[in-house]
Amino acid sequence: MKGKFQPKNPKKYMGNPTNIIFRSKWEADFMRFLDMNEEIAAWGSEELIIPYRSPLDGRLHRYFPDMIVKKKTGEIIIVEIKPYKQTLQPSIPKTKTRAFLNEAATYAVNQAKWKAAEEYCKDRKWKFQIITENEIYKK
Repeated sequence: MKGKFQPKNPKKYMGNPTNIIFRSKWEADFMRFLDMNEEIAAWGSEELIIPYRSPLDGRLHRYFPDMIVKKKTGEIIIVEIKPYKQTLQPSIPKTKTRAFLNEAATYAVNQAKWKAAEEYCKDRKWKFQIITENEIYKK
């Protein structure tokens, strides 16, 4: 599910509030939460670029975290929304299938992105948080 998100509070959005794209229902639901939550002063979607080195090719790439959130307390949080399954290292099967190799590559790249995000946030006294369906839907 992809689409455009239309905020009810466009002044809270960091960026162009007429061009907010969500790439999943989870992102759309989280955007709705940010837009309507009174504790959130401002937020943006893919409005930040963090460089990271890919473990697959050793080159620098650009990572666009899903959300940047500024609370009214002044706390800033960079948020990545991922399926819980993608936060776990894939188990090595007896036969290495193409699906396993893709999962392993995705996991390795995500780990590199998240490490870069954690360092980026640490330098700024911000927080980095991975949010899964478990947190979005309070499972």
